[in-house]
Amino acid sequence: MAEQKATNVTWHDGEVSREDRFMILRQRGATVWFTGLSGSGKSTIAVALERALYANGKLSYRLDGDNVRLGINKNLGFSETDRTENIRRIGEVAKLFSDAGTISLSSFISPYRADRDEVRRLHEQAGLSFVEVFVDCSLAEAEKRDPKGLYKKARAGEIKNFTGIDDPYEAPRNAEIHLKTDEMTLQQEVDIVVKYLENHGVITTEQFTRATDLPQDNNSASL
Repeated sequence: MAEQKATNVTWHDGEVSREDRFMILRQRGATVWFTGLSGSGKSTIAVALERALYANGKLSYRLDGDNVRLGINKNLGFSETDRTENIRRIGEVAKLFSDAGTISLSSFISPYRADRDEVRRLHEQAGLSFVEVFVDCSLAEAEKRDPKGLYKKARAGEIKNFTGIDDPYEAPRNAEIHLKTDEMTLQQEVDIVVKYLENHGVITTEQFTRATDLPQDNNSASL
């Protein structure tokens, strides 16, 4: 847990409540946290899910690993300490989006179980939904896909601290959703997440329109 360094600071509540915001959007804020190896399909699923939610009038926002490292986390590298701080920061950002009523789609390798558990605790302490999605893909399949050529560079020693090669990945023990991307289609994966959100009251629809034009397999999955 990060240390509170600033003193003489107090949380200031406004006059518009979280429930007021949820009512405007006709949905409940939540964080859907995709975790898995590089190349497992996290970003691919999040992009497709975002499109499906948009097609049905639901507000979501993707927080992608590479994207946040180009902005809020541009000063962080890939050491264990930096990885932990990377996830801590994005966990706080995801919580703010969720509190605003948005469905936050967070796609991060997030290799350390303790870091993901801390983000979960942060949400649960605030009374917000946290949905961990294990994007499960074998290392062999992820290396076969290797959309950015990162595994090849890691194997050649050109990239250090690369998850799955010379840095560990700690798989979730009790993720809310378990997607096996080397066995499932992208449409199946999106449908599973949507159904979970429906069943747990994050979104409510009489008939959810399925996303169209999705590939029949997930072999082109990116991060």
